[in-house]
Amino acid sequence: MKLTKTLLATTALTVAAGTAVTAQDMADSMTLVSWGGAYQASQVKAYAEPYLAANPGVTITWDESSAEAVAKLRAMNEAGNVTWDLVDAVASDSMRLCDEGLAMELDHDEVLAAAPDGTSASDDFGDLLVSDCFVPQIVYSTTFGYRTDLLPEGVEPPSSICDVFDLAKYPGKRALQKRPIDNLEWALYCDGVAKDDIYPTLGTDAGVNQALAKLGTIKDQVVWWSAGAETPQLLADGEVFMGSTYNGRLFSAIAEQNQPIAMMWDMQSFDLDGWIVPAGLPADRKARVMDFLKFATDTQRLADQAAYISYGPARDSSASLVGKHADLGIDMAPHMPTDPANAGNVHIYDYEWWADNRDDLNAKFQAWLAQ
Repeated sequence: MKLTKTLLATTALTVAAGTAVTAQDMADSMTLVSWGGAYQASQVKAYAEPYLAANPGVTITWDESSAEAVAKLRAMNEAGNVTWDLVDAVASDSMRLCDEGLAMELDHDEVLAAAPDGTSASDDFGDLLVSDCFVPQIVYSTTFGYRTDLLPEGVEPPSSICDVFDLAKYPGKRALQKRPIDNLEWALYCDGVAKDDIYPTLGTDAGVNQALAKLGTIKDQVVWWSAGAETPQLLADGEVFMGSTYNGRLFSAIAEQNQPIAMMWDMQSFDLDGWIVPAGLPADRKARVMDFLKFATDTQRLADQAAYISYGPARDSSASLVGKHADLGIDMAPHMPTDPANAGNVHIYDYEWWADNRDDLNAKFQAWLAQ
């Protein structure tokens, strides 16, 4: 997948069958599920507030449970009570939910807005439409931030992902996400495995053990996080010297909050984030959420989101509309993970591989954590 590609408001809904739906046929409330923090705030500003302004009487409730989307949708489906209307999910989770029948398959060209020049949605999103159930919003990366004022005297700033594993040169706690994704890949890379060989190696028991052994060299210095807002707070409080999180969270801490933090882009892990519609919604709720989805993923809305957070919009037609930060007035393009200055050595996260292997490796990783 070409994840390095650069990544007119309408509220009229046409469902896949082509039948017009009036506002009277739509529910007047939605529960949207996202990740909280700066990212969710960017969605509120770019998507939700303009939509609510154009649709008086509609209300939106936000749930910050995207990290648990797969487990919670499984449980809701089992109970026969799906309370969510639209869920923000990473690509691999979207693929799992689609495969399990928990997310609705979409005809992207029927339910999404075309580009302003008439280019179809499927051509505008291109290779980023990785699942029939998935509508991408942004390209983001998981990368590292570090405290500039906690560098040992006379030591140059960390510039390599393998500096994370160098406790002698860069002492102090690290923050890592409490999941195998990214951590296992970085560990193998820093144990001498070539990038092209990472996933074949992880596909073996010996490779998993090798990655866990490398992580074990810093395990007692790791603070494990689950929510993206945790690492910026740990860095701000001086509880860790360096930590992984989403690049937009670090941008917020650095550019908006003026924290003494810098970013290390080496081996940043590219990923996609987007929407899925839970399967089996009642007709009125489905109609409302599809109306919102068409609005929220059009060319202008995706470009508008980049004014609030440094994630690349998933539509080609949005790229030229990315401008300055809404409050700071700084150009946003250089802060995107896809900017050439930041993308010299990237890790192309294989979400298809993880969709197939995540449950098994999650179990092994959690067992290792408990040791």
